[in-house]
Amino acid sequence: MTETPQRPLRVLAAMSGGVDSAVAAARAVEAGHDVTGVHLALSANPQSFRTGARGCCTIEDSRDARRAADVIGIPFYVWDLAERFREDVVDDFVAEYEAGRTPNPCLRCNEKIKFAALLDKALALGFDAVCTGHYATVVVKEDGSRELHRASDMAKDQSYVLGVLDERQLAHAMFPLGDTLTTKEEIRAEAERRDLAVAKKPDSHDICFIADGDTRGFLADRLGGPAEGAILDEAGTKVGTHEGAFGFTIGQRKGLRIGHPAADGKPRYVLDISPVDNTVTVGPAEALDVTALTAIRPRWCGTAPAAPGTYTAQLRAHGGETEVTAALVDGALHVTFTEPVRGVAPGQAVVLYDGTRVVGSATIATTVRREHTPA
Repeated sequence: MTETPQRPLRVLAAMSGGVDSAVAAARAVEAGHDVTGVHLALSANPQSFRTGARGCCTIEDSRDARRAADVIGIPFYVWDLAERFREDVVDDFVAEYEAGRTPNPCLRCNEKIKFAALLDKALALGFDAVCTGHYATVVVKEDGSRELHRASDMAKDQSYVLGVLDERQLAHAMFPLGDTLTTKEEIRAEAERRDLAVAKKPDSHDICFIADGDTRGFLADRLGGPAEGAILDEAGTKVGTHEGAFGFTIGQRKGLRIGHPAADGKPRYVLDISPVDNTVTVGPAEALDVTALTAIRPRWCGTAPAAPGTYTAQLRAHGGETEVTAALVDGALHVTFTEPVRGVAPGQAVVLYDGTRVVGSATIATTVRREHTPA
């Protein structure tokens, strides 16, 4: 296999206003490509300034991206994709929580916005590729097909949130930071050498469209405010109350506000969320052990596996790998874990890997837990 050919391309660089996307755009120019910068306006009512280190959709971010493009010496535009973002990412996020699932909006944004809406518009305008500051690597095989691989530095790898990209999208994706064996501080030092003012700008984190980080409050505003419900133990006994089942995730320990300790004195975790009757069930950590899962809407970074196989799986953006066997049955992905794992929630993505190669991604629909005898 060889790295993506470096013939000159017309490249549209998605510039968030942060340091990674700015350095990625600069590297694309340095590699000889014809680069144009674009900032995606994803908020219908952007704030003037960022709140702490959260978000990437403010007026300040747009200005930072424009200044970086000026320093790099490339044309720059702002594209309004706020309505598409609201429909495909924000509304989906709210609907998933309302149904008792735990979505990953960054993954959905990559699938629906950056490598669908943005890419389609870029191709229509004659661009060859979309460049972003993600840490992942696209590899071209001898037959011309492309594979998505982990970044050279596992500590910065972001291939998990790119696992939704199909072969067509990979054919037009460029990740200049993916083969960088450097620390984030070295990326910032490179930005400083390039006179990019974003060199010291803090990273965005959490959910970009929830600027203050209050996910529970954000959901309450959109799902009708507080709605008191019961917190139950495994036997169905009421042990506390809450203000909306949508404010919880499977495996959550903090913020349960249960008045008295469990009989065994051990911490309790969220085991199940039932939006129908607005209840949350809690129990011991061992009750979270998952041995298998079924995932829907699989997307493959290339050809779908023809037969059951052994892979490693990643279940969250900053999680580790675990060995699994997986098979595609009637359009659904059935995954069995070699060793039980904890905190697996419907709505999350399971991403399969063959070594460093991303095989594909699917959305977890159901899980199978190891047999457990309640205390």
